[in-house]
Amino acid sequence: MAKQNVAEQFVDILARAGVRRLYGVVGDSLNPVVDAVRRNPALDWIHVRHEETAAFAAGAEAQITGRLAACAGSCGPGNLHLINGLYDAHRSMAPVLALASHIPSSEIGLGYFQETHPDQLFRECSHYSELISSPKQMPRLLHTAIQNAVGRSGVSVVSLPGDIADQPAPGKAVETALVTARPTVRPGDAEIDALVAMIDAADKVTLFCGSGTAGAHAEVMEFAGKIKSPVGHALRGKEWIQYDNPYDVGMSGLLGYGAAYEATHECDLLILLGTDFPYNAFLPDDVRIAQVDVRPEHLGRRSRLDLAVWGDVRETLRCLIPRVRAKENRRFLDRMLKKHADALEGVVKAYTRKVEKHVPVHPEYVAAVLDELADEDAVFTVDTGMCNVWAARYLTPNGRRRVIGSFSHGSMANALPMAIGAQFTDRRRQVVSMSGDGGFAMLMGDFLTLVQYDLPVKVVLFNNSSLGMVELEMLVAGLPSYGTTNRNPDFAAVARACGAHGVRVEKPKQLAGALRDAFRHRGPALVDVVTDPNALSIPPKISAEMVTGFALSASKIVLDGGVGRMLQMARSNLRNVPRP
Repeated sequence: MAKQNVAEQFVDILARAGVRRLYGVVGDSLNPVVDAVRRNPALDWIHVRHEETAAFAAGAEAQITGRLAACAGSCGPGNLHLINGLYDAHRSMAPVLALASHIPSSEIGLGYFQETHPDQLFRECSHYSELISSPKQMPRLLHTAIQNAVGRSGVSVVSLPGDIADQPAPGKAVETALVTARPTVRPGDAEIDALVAMIDAADKVTLFCGSGTAGAHAEVMEFAGKIKSPVGHALRGKEWIQYDNPYDVGMSGLLGYGAAYEATHECDLLILLGTDFPYNAFLPDDVRIAQVDVRPEHLGRRSRLDLAVWGDVRETLRCLIPRVRAKENRRFLDRMLKKHADALEGVVKAYTRKVEKHVPVHPEYVAAVLDELADEDAVFTVDTGMCNVWAARYLTPNGRRRVIGSFSHGSMANALPMAIGAQFTDRRRQVVSMSGDGGFAMLMGDFLTLVQYDLPVKVVLFNNSSLGMVELEMLVAGLPSYGTTNRNPDFAAVARACGAHGVRVEKPKQLAGALRDAFRHRGPALVDVVTDPNALSIPPKISAEMVTGFALSASKIVLDGGVGRMLQMARSNLRNVPRP
């Protein structure tokens, strides 16, 4: 039996770690690895049109499955294209292994053609970034990279010169057991005791939840019910905590709505559960704050803390629930629920008034219809910008749907590449890319990847022919919009020319039928909806501090935006409020 080379050993270890696909663009320094994938039945090479797409797709796959995913780029410019998607995966805590192939090892440091130093370049967006300069480093270095990516929930990068990849691997290496899942973390007794005392002493407690509440929905609901607490959430907490939630008071932050802001500012004790909420201007500075997070580096970096608790949200709540005293007074909770419903009543008219006749189409209406027609277990990938607003306010979570986007890194053009990675995990599951015209055009070449692999992704294009969020930023700064207009083609015609289903929607009455046809189509489809460029959004609370550098404005041309079915949920929750 022929001896393995380094590339074959590399691919075998990835397969043993659970990797099923390697996203990338082929190139000479990658050839030994690509050929090893060709001969290994456990892995598929996914040929994308841009390496940035490869990294976004791997990050999305990791977020959907919770398992290690992988991408690759050839030497120099090839692997440099990975960096934006890797930043996003790292900040989203998605376990991704990136292979950055390298120039011939004998030429490193001599200004060779396409020379870069990937082991240095990727350090800021990874937990681990190292160069394999000798076959003797295998397989230990790759094992270490995998343990870092999985164990620390983020990116690891391995730089591998093409000539090293083609060399014989060391003699049969010991098959080290690989970490494939993270452990649960229970806080110490002292922290639990201190948090119990804070909760028992507070009359009004608010919970504010992030993505760290994934898998802890039942515990959060039980805890909130026992201490009569309103429950708000950040954008990344929406899919995990908003559904089946009789204590819901909405979302705070730049895309916020409802009474979450008031609930976090009018309480005696604010408990931050699994959130690295980045906008400290929306957090109070005059109430007691406790934070629970499995990542200790997150504790206290957004706000002053009275108590930092290092642990999983679910494990922490399991410790707290039997120990805290049940609160009987629910006046604060009921008042916040009422404020929440009133706030939603005040903005819902923005998308319900004459929407069936409004041309260009209200994007709020598009999002609302999409929410109603999409599958109950659909995966939505969301472009940064105004699509974030419509997803935050109109997509209804139910515990089975997923909503992923570049919510921490804030990159353009993420939705289509993420949809590719999400769809590869399950071809039968509905995947919808909520794309803006600016983001879609940026990586439009990878629409061809959908066609090449016949991936049934449905792209719903919010086409307002502008960079809407950037225009709003300029408006806030008192500047005229400049350089934000897109001269777009008929994207539906482009989709058809690529071999996919494509339809253009210019009137509201065409929308539902176009979406149903796209969803019924077995392959990739694009619905190009011409939307109103003046439909923008503002958060429920604005201060001068918040305005700086972001899209906030009280201008008359800015609509508050609607909130879709969330108003129905708020009204339903009001049934729990005792009537005088």
